[in-house]
Amino acid sequence: MFPVKRDECQGPYGRLNHVALNSILHTPKKYSGVSQHYFNPRVEFDRPFVYNKLQNWNKFSRNIVARSELAETGYPDAGYPSSDLQLSSKFRGICFYAVTAFAAIFLFVLMMLAHPFVLLLDRYKRRAQHLVAKIWATLTVSPFYKIEFEGLENLPGCDTPAVYVSNHQSFLDIYTLLTLGRSFKFISKTGIFLFPIIGWAMFMMGTIPLKRMDGRSQLDCLKRCMDLIRKGASVFFFPEGTRSRDGKLGSFKKGAFSVAVKTRVPVVPIALIGTGKIMPAGMEGIVNPGSVKVVIHKPIEGNDAEVLCNEARDIIADALNQKG
Repeated sequence: MFPVKRDECQGPYGRLNHVALNSILHTPKKYSGVSQHYFNPRVEFDRPFVYNKLQNWNKFSRNIVARSELAETGYPDAGYPSSDLQLSSKFRGICFYAVTAFAAIFLFVLMMLAHPFVLLLDRYKRRAQHLVAKIWATLTVSPFYKIEFEGLENLPGCDTPAVYVSNHQSFLDIYTLLTLGRSFKFISKTGIFLFPIIGWAMFMMGTIPLKRMDGRSQLDCLKRCMDLIRKGASVFFFPEGTRSRDGKLGSFKKGAFSVAVKTRVPVVPIALIGTGKIMPAGMEGIVNPGSVKVVIHKPIEGNDAEVLCNEARDIIADALNQKG
């Protein structure tokens, strides 16, 4: 072992340089008659060369960490460097919004032309508008991800009012559910109705407005839902109230189940699997590769809103654990 002074091994990497230099300078002492040689590493070794090697090793280590953390997310492209995945997902996101905007412009014209007849002939269900929405959603998502349906036989008849409930993971949940082709009424924040074309289309579909953190608005929303159900329409709730940020199923609010109990209609639990990985909550500008599974469970009924709430949540949670 060639002795090296500690102060001569200190640099921007501190102790790491000391260990690295010792490993480089280590030579087995095979001959007892050979005297030790003391030298200055600044003179006999190119210090920038050593630093460059250490910098390259640090960059390599950071790349390994980034790849391993990405792999934990479960995305299909987790084996690729993060920069490649981000660029690909961002490009897919741009294409996604371009496709949805292009389709919406043309289909919105159809909605406008049909709307006077819808108000006269089908004011509450608005099936023609939902058919246009189904076409729009299908055209939008088809190039980017595949949807697999399970349990379609569990859907109530088109003329049977019901309360539909589902977990909420992503902005893509609405697109995915619209491809079912059922004319249930979603509940949406009032601000969304101001968006050009999309907001106007939601208005013509009969989407129910809601002001968050406003008790009176929430009460009016529930009354509107019950009124629509009594007139033959169905409504759709996300009982968690917001999208899940970590993919875990949140607690359910009882509003949807109170509506079902008071109007005596069945509750249809639906599990959405995979939308959160394709477009995670808070990352609406990207579209990751993947597929989506929609599991429609048998309708449940009851006279106790809390019991119905717990039963529906357990059904959806089991599906997420088994198939997610």
